[in-house]
Amino acid sequence: MTEPFEPAAFRTALRAWLDENDLTPPPGDDSLDAHQAQHLRALKALYDAGWMRYGWPESAGGLGGPEILRAVVGEEIVGRGIDHPGPYSMLEVLTPTMIDYARPELAAEMVPRLLSGQETWCQGFSEPGSGSDLASLTTRAVQDGDRWIVNGAKVWTSFAQYANRCVLLTRTGGPEVANHEAITAFFVDLDTPGITVRPLRTMHDVDEFCEVYFDDVAVPADRMLGEPGDGWRLAMDLLPYERSTCFWQRIAYLYSRFDALIGEVRGLGTASDSDLGEAYLALHTLRCRSRATQHRLADGQKLGPDTSIDKVLLAGAEQTLYDTVRDLLPGAVELDDGAWRTEYLYSRAATIYGGTAEVQRNIIARRLLDLGKE
Repeated sequence: MTEPFEPAAFRTALRAWLDENDLTPPPGDDSLDAHQAQHLRALKALYDAGWMRYGWPESAGGLGGPEILRAVVGEEIVGRGIDHPGPYSMLEVLTPTMIDYARPELAAEMVPRLLSGQETWCQGFSEPGSGSDLASLTTRAVQDGDRWIVNGAKVWTSFAQYANRCVLLTRTGGPEVANHEAITAFFVDLDTPGITVRPLRTMHDVDEFCEVYFDDVAVPADRMLGEPGDGWRLAMDLLPYERSTCFWQRIAYLYSRFDALIGEVRGLGTASDSDLGEAYLALHTLRCRSRATQHRLADGQKLGPDTSIDKVLLAGAEQTLYDTVRDLLPGAVELDDGAWRTEYLYSRAATIYGGTAEVQRNIIARRLLDLGKE
């Protein structure tokens, strides 16, 4: 590709390259380990060919161009089943954070490792006692010369068992400092002594989430992201990315599963188009909203509480889709031990992960509609 980076031409060129370079996952293994291996394989091939570098600044190893090119790559990769939206989404959540908050030298060194599949990172935000109430976190970092000593625990940390590093939120201020102003972020190597990672088995029987414990973990001072007290601002800047570009990828995945559902029910002859209408309408509404968000991001607008609308629509569309699967494929959820069952169970968490539906609706009511706290 050469400048200008026009998205339609970019997509056409990417599709042609993907048609010529088969990155289809190897058949027969649907385990989390296999998904992770495929994720790293896909990233390496895309990075070596340049595709994974478009939309990222040259200062961090990118090739420049508008950010919307990243959404195009994610949609094509996830929509074709080359990668799953979960591990792929971490690129869009954590890479902008590193570029915006890390020392330029650190970002230039580390970002290419993530984008090329040399490393995997995770996000250490939620805690056993502070999930949606992020400001109440208790993991503490205390300065000790040119290092900080971290103690505490994180939970619901996606893919931590595979991660080399973690973007970690800690409390550094004393009781006299307001909750939001006492939070500081660090970029922590997960092979540092004192760190223990324990996968959690969830009801969909996949160890995607982990507990991570920090016991007297020494973190170099130059691994701080931003300045002391910048952690809350970092988190607020990160969350809109979690609810924008990576949603675009998940929507592509949900559409691919909707197409698979259509194929199965038509093969059985047990459903009409009207039976699929509610799921299609929910997905289409979500896609239209997310498209507008991608273009706001592409126009240089700063995303904020408005992305809570995207999150509410995503949760609703995902659960509606899998409710439709349960209704139209009798036994696929309750009796079969296949992908539909696993994904249906995972969809129940859609109104929880990334900020609960209740919290998102409160944000919409208070910050967008100015309805107050009552």
